[in-house]
Amino acid sequence: MQEAKLLSETDAGAWDHDMLASAIDVLRDGENAVTSCSAAMLADPHAGQLAGAVARDLDTADVLAVTARLLIRRAGVDTALLRVQLEACAIACERSAELCGRHAHHHEHCRKCSEATRRCAEVTRELRQALPA
Repeated sequence: MQEAKLLSETDAGAWDHDMLASAIDVLRDGENAVTSCSAAMLADPHAGQLAGAVARDLDTADVLAVTARLLIRRAGVDTALLRVQLEACAIACERSAELCGRHAHHHEHCRKCSEATRRCAEVTRELRQALPA
């Protein structure tokens, strides 16, 4: 069995601190946008019909929160785990952006959610590519 490579202080230091801090801010903004979007959908008179969209937003918020926490830890993080988490985050954000993008012209919360999650998907893909091998 192959031993997991941990992101060491040296590896973590190779990441630009400002880039990493900015990425974490983008993820936190995305988490807030999808949480806000789900709250707005729950307040809608047709909330029962939006259950799937609310669940997707809440799932995306959770994925964003976990991803940000892993990035904050930096050192000692299993790079294989972080790579998969970054990919899962990008996928969740792309799906959220697509779903909310369909309603962006009708609902401000969907527009903000779509824009924020699109940015999150871009950032997580960039971070994934920047991970040490």
